[in-house]
Amino acid sequence: MATAKKAAKKTAAKKPAAKKTAAKKPAAKKPAAKKPAAKKAAAKKPAAKKAATKRKPNAAFMKAMTPSAVLAAVVGAMPMPRTEVTKKIWDYIKKNKLQDAVNRRLINADEKLKAVFGGKNKVSMFEMTKLVSNHLK
Repeated sequence: MATAKKAAKKTAAKKPAAKKTAAKKPAAKKPAAKKPAAKKAAAKKPAAKKAATKRKPNAAFMKAMTPSAVLAAVVGAMPMPRTEVTKKIWDYIKKNKLQDAVNRRLINADEKLKAVFGGKNKVSMFEMTKLVSNHLK
């Protein structure tokens, strides 16, 4: 008997919910005026202007820095920007196959790089840039 009452309550609860969904539809909106369209066209002009300008490199990265004697054994003794130093170190790492085979983020140091890395055998690629910057003046 209790289950019959619960079933009756569930069906009674469902009927009012069905009536709510059959509410009136809102009236159709009128088409937008021409003024907002003009604003959109005006907004596109500055975006096109930004795309035309090229990004300038940061002067701090492009400044020629002199490597220490330890770092010069790997990249050379000529003054060069930080970006070039990093590229030459990666060329050295790839040439000598010093990147760890399992975890590619680690670099296995040989004798030259061990001196640059402060005596560490393995260094992560993110820690490498910090250690190399200590050898640039």
